[in-house]
Amino acid sequence: MLEYAREAVTLMRDKTRADLDTDRALGLATLRCLEIVGEAAYHVPESVRQQHPSIPWLAIIGTRHRLVHGYDLVDYDIIWSTITEDLPSLIAELEKIVSTGGGK
Repeated sequence: MLEYAREAVTLMRDKTRADLDTDRALGLATLRCLEIVGEAAYHVPESVRQQHPSIPWLAIIGTRHRLVHGYDLVDYDIIWSTITEDLPSLIAELEKIVSTGGGK
């Protein structure tokens, strides 16, 4: 989760919202990163999820499902806000878990 959340943020560094509309490769790459974050969240054991209730596990997993199954209805405004507003705090939370070994 952490690796691909970081990757999505890195991909958007120095980019604008409009870049998601005009750069197809950027759009596809960021979508793939978010899909992987969601898939990884799905595989986090329930016991670990319960230890970290500040992370919106079900929302992350649900986002992945919407991207994979509703690929023709992607709202890039939501993708933009997810990457620029939501992922930085998720990254911070995941870094805390990783640094303390709290994911075991």
